[in-house]
Amino acid sequence: MSAASTPAFSLLDVQIEDGIARVGLNRPDKRNAINDELLAQLGDCMANGLPEARVVVLHGLGAHFCAGLDLHELMAKRSPDVLVGMRRSRQWHKVFDAIQFGELPVVSVLKGGVIGGGLELASATHVRVSEASTFYQLPEGQRGIFLGGGGSVRIPRIIGPGRVLEMMLTGRSLSSQEGQQLGLSHYLVPDGQGLDQAMALARTIAGNAPATNYAIVNGISRIGDMAMSEGFFAETMVTVMTKAAGIGAAQRIQEFFDGRRQQREQAPTPPTTAS
Repeated sequence: MSAASTPAFSLLDVQIEDGIARVGLNRPDKRNAINDELLAQLGDCMANGLPEARVVVLHGLGAHFCAGLDLHELMAKRSPDVLVGMRRSRQWHKVFDAIQFGELPVVSVLKGGVIGGGLELASATHVRVSEASTFYQLPEGQRGIFLGGGGSVRIPRIIGPGRVLEMMLTGRSLSSQEGQQLGLSHYLVPDGQGLDQAMALARTIAGNAPATNYAIVNGISRIGDMAMSEGFFAETMVTVMTKAAGIGAAQRIQEFFDGRRQQREQAPTPPTTAS
């Protein structure tokens, strides 16, 4: 199946091929900073625009993944009404929740600046591939603002509250190597190889049963936030529902064991030694 471009989103470059949707943030002249329109299109795309997809690869066009909130728009639209800011923050939460707890696994390709809201967006994705050019920054302290897109919840769960606190107070950036060591990325590849790596991972993920991917995406983070006894119960329920979802789980398990048996049968017999 050839790649098909979806022109409905002016600030996104969307292509779907063989069940994999490549969704590119398309404001390269603004380092893919997120304004209200880009946020709305991203939310609509994740909710309604990918009916044929089984996995999403999220990336940024140009040299950067995302420089965060579009501060020019923020200044132009600033209002003394506190509710305006609250609604904007809650809209970010809604869109990023749709990514983290949606139906589709999302693999992100990080490069260049992953700054402020860009890091909030990346932290909502499930698998993160970083190129060597990537740097991470939370400069909200120097800009007189605070994280508003869920970053104060998601990012500390990845690198710890103390790291987030220090990054916000000092504004210092972390290199791709530092981010890899802390868990901000799962894979670190040379510049220019991020999208290829993400597509290879996406093809693997697309081979999983859809209901299992759904259970993983929606179950692991939620269960991890539960007390132990509640987590065990939730795990049992998710396990049973996944197996009962008509996804051929029994066949897949049997194929797994068959594959292991074939490997054992094909393995060379170790030589015997004389006593």
